[in-house]
Amino acid sequence: MKIINRKFRRDYQEIEKYETGIALSGAEVKSVRAGRIKLEDSFVKILGSEAYLLNAQIPIYEYARPQGYELRRTRKLLLHKQEIIRLKTKLAAGHGLTIVPLSCYNKRGLIKLEIALARGRRGLEKKKLEKKRDIAREQEREAKEFLKS
Repeated sequence: MKIINRKFRRDYQEIEKYETGIALSGAEVKSVRAGRIKLEDSFVKILGSEAYLLNAQIPIYEYARPQGYELRRTRKLLLHKQEIIRLKTKLAAGHGLTIVPLSCYNKRGLIKLEIALARGRRGLEKKKLEKKRDIAREQEREAKEFLKS
């Protein structure tokens, strides 16, 4: 099971990656293992000496009790102290930097979240990136047709 944040490659430029654990309740773990987590509009915030995942959607597990369940609650990320300090200093030093989740996956029975220190792309940069990808795709298609004939 691997859930990928599809908007990341378009909206952000990756600088560094980190692998973190995520603190979940029992029903949330079952829901994530079923592949029902949405990372599209979520981000990571460092408060004090702890990192938190905000705005990630984990729907309730269908066989769990729904009372008092929040779909988008704040979840604690499990990072080493040195990693948090490193991220804090880079966020303070760099302009326009943010921490965004890339993917969520299983690793030896544990649920891991891959986060990245990233710089946001502006509208014009996004258009250039899409155009570059379209040109590469077109060239690949033409090469494939040329080899067929």
